[in-house]
Amino acid sequence: MAKVLYITAHPHNETQSYSMAVGRAFIDTYRETHPHDEVVHVDLYKEYIPHIDADVFSGWGKLQSGAAFDQLSAEEKSKVGRLGELSEQFISADKYVFVTPLWNFSFPPLMKAYIDSVAVAGKTFKYTAEGPVGLLTDKKALHIQARGGIYSEGPAAEFEMGHRYLNAIMQFFGIPSFEGIFVEGHNAFPDRAQEIKEQAIARAKEAAKTF
Repeated sequence: MAKVLYITAHPHNETQSYSMAVGRAFIDTYRETHPHDEVVHVDLYKEYIPHIDADVFSGWGKLQSGAAFDQLSAEEKSKVGRLGELSEQFISADKYVFVTPLWNFSFPPLMKAYIDSVAVAGKTFKYTAEGPVGLLTDKKALHIQARGGIYSEGPAAEFEMGHRYLNAIMQFFGIPSFEGIFVEGHNAFPDRAQEIKEQAIARAKEAAKTF
């Protein structure tokens, strides 16, 4: 049995969001075709995702100096403890499905905060004499992303940084398989929006069967 984290970063649901609609089609098909696997939905707009701030750095510093967790302030305990929970949940999974829109050439800021929470030395990567080495070499990941314009080719391609960033992070973590399903052009070609959405949903359903 595999554990899948279905990580969504969108304030809307599948009735309003193209990325969430395709994500829903993917995860529903995955559940149907992998009935024994565990799927955990991590909705970043509903979860508590602490930002790495002064409290976090202070708490980490105290722990590294030998202080017990109980010696941290209330704010330090809350934030450092939650970051630990998120990183442990992440490394416990076997597969990751990220669902995001393309906002201002990237993704919603909550996704960056989440990535910061799981990019932990000794858990998702380690430092060596030859440089950092990823530790999640037995995992796989997928990114479902909606783009109102065309970013897979042409002049706008160089501005797409959401999928490219996740790709870099997955490589950094050592994850050998990272794929993308993109819904793009529905704002640029509104007369074809429904067709574009349906085609992406069909691709997502097929991909879910073998993910």
